[in-house]
Parts: sequence; structure tokens; C-alpha cells
Amino acid sequence: MRSKLLKRVPLNRLMDLKIDYAFKQLFGTEKNKEITVVFLNAVLQRSGRESIKDISFMNTEAGGEYEEDKRSRLDILAVTNNNEKVNIEIQFTNKYDMIKRSIYYWSGIYRSQMKQKMSYHELQPVIAINIMNFNLFLNTDQFHTSYHLCEDNGHFKLTDVMEFHFLEMPKLINDWKQEKLDPWNDTLARWMLLLGIVDHRSKKVYEDIYKELEEIAMKDENLKKAFQGWDLLSATQEEVLAYEARLKQVLDEESAKREAELREKEAKEKALKDGHAQGHALGREEGREEGREEGKQIGLLEGIEKGKLEMARNLLLEGVQLELIVRVSGLSKEEVEKLRTELNN
Repeated sequence: MRSKLLKRVPLNRLMDLKIDYAFKQLFGTEKNKEITVVFLNAVLQRSGRESIKDISFMNTEAGGEYEEDKRSRLDILAVTNNNEKVNIEIQFTNKYDMIKRSIYYWSGIYRSQMKQKMSYHELQPVIAINIMNFNLFLNTDQFHTSYHLCEDNGHFKLTDVMEFHFLEMPKLINDWKQEKLDPWNDTLARWMLLLGIVDHRSKKVYEDIYKELEEIAMKDENLKKAFQGWDLLSATQEEVLAYEARLKQVLDEESAKREAELREKEAKEKALKDGHAQGHALGREEGREEGREEGKQIGLLEGIEKGKLEMARNLLLEGVQLELIVRVSGLSKEEVEKLRTELNN
């Protein structure tokens, strides 16, 4: 298919924008902040907030979620011209409790505003936007749902400082297949479909979505700019190396999770066959369950850490800059430098 927009790489070689690294490189940089503003306004249009005119990007370092975490990085944290903070998280794999994770991040950002001699009145709203490459809510077919703190019966808001948005990619693609979306007139559908064109998990490219958005981009300058930035990003060798390493890590973690779940299932089936799941005291059963869960968590953590080290080692062998390796792997600078020393010896 001849492309009007892609000048550097063919459609099937574009990065999957649902991988956090690619999403951040396109939407989380100052040079592309105009398209990020358009995207944010498309998500927030139903909230009754004033349109965002401008944003600036903030430090995305956050405290570790678990003792084992060296650090935790938010995907994109922006502050609007109205001084509202917006945290955008994109999750390729359903490996966390997304609702509690989002609340956890929200609370940290909200509390971090408080400085000495400030009043609570000065605390500004924090908006959490979660883009997920999996379905989360079973009680709705809507791909975009939003949440506020409201009174149970009257449903009026208690406050506007708390706002959560969840966008589920599989539901969006399903709506597209059923011809329920109109990206010409629905700005949010337009930008979410952009994220759905390339699906590296299933090794699929939606050429029909691309063809539709390509035509729209001839009239939408911001969408055109997004395509051009995506094209350039996918053609930059160092960025591609970092992206492929991150993609491999994500898919390896997904595979490790499935393997752990399979082993747990097999263990339970064996226990049932052996009669261990019957006739035991409740306390002993709870103990076994805790042991299985602890073993599963330890296995996953070990697998994730091993994946980070393998990613960093491969990037070092390819000659990628240390700062970029730290950014994409999640390892500390000291850990990467130690690894580089070991490779040199």
C-alpha cells in the first residue's frame, strides 16, 4: 500500500504505540506537546473542564511500589495551563491491579504538591488517564469510562480534584470492527485508533484503520504531525534498538506470567488428584495458598529482574548510550555501569 504519510518506514515496521517506551517518545516530549494537548482534550472533553491550552512535562520519578523496586517511573506527567496535573499511564499487559495502581499514583502526585506553609485550598486537581491493552471492566462495553468522587444517591460531585479515566483498547478495536466509530467526527476515537493500528502482540497491522486515518490526516494537521513523528521515531536506529529491547522485556514478562499461572493450575490439579485439597484443616489450606502465592510472586519478580539485565546487556553490546539504557530498562545508572564493566572484562 502506497503511503502518503510514511516516508521512512513501511507500515508494518512502525513501533507499537501501546508499548510504553514508544508512547512516551511520541507523546511525552516538548517537541510534540501540541499533539499531546489535542489528545488530552479529546480524553477530557466529557468532564466539563476548560480546554487545555498548554502543558509542560514534569519529572516522572516516583517512590517504589514494593520493597524490591529500585524506582518507579510514571509514563507521562504533565501540568496544564490551569495548573492541573495529568498522569498518563499505558499498560500493555494486565499484570497489576490497575484500579488500585492508578489510585496509588494519583495519591502520590496529589500529596507531593503540599509544600511548607501551603494551605489545602491551594492543592490542584490531579487527573489520571489509564490506557490499557486489555479489558478491565466486565459491566460495560464502552472503551472510555471516567470516574469522580460522587454522592451515592444524588450523584453530585464531592470535589473536582479527583478524576480517573480508563481507556480499553480491545473494546475500541471491537467497536471499529462493528463500524460503531466515526473518527472523522469523534476526536477521541481518531487518536485512540492511532494507537491501535500496529499490534505487535498478535503481529497484526490494521491497514483499514491506517487508510481511514491517513485521509483524515490530510485535513488534521496535528494527526499528520503525529504520523510524521511516529515515522521518524520508527526509523531512528538507536530508538528502534531501545524499543525492541523494551518490547522483548514486556513480552517476556507476559510469557513468565502465563507460565506461572499454568504451573499454579497444574499444581492445583495435582493436589486435587492426590487428595491434598480435601479433608485438611482450614489453617493448613490457607498456609498452602499463601505459599503458592508467595512462590508465584517471587518467580515473577526474579523473571522481571532477569529480563531487565538481559535487555541492558544486549543494548550495551549494540553500543547504545548509557543514559538511554537506564531510561528504557528501569535499572539504575550504577547497575548499568557495573554491567558494562563486567562485559568489558
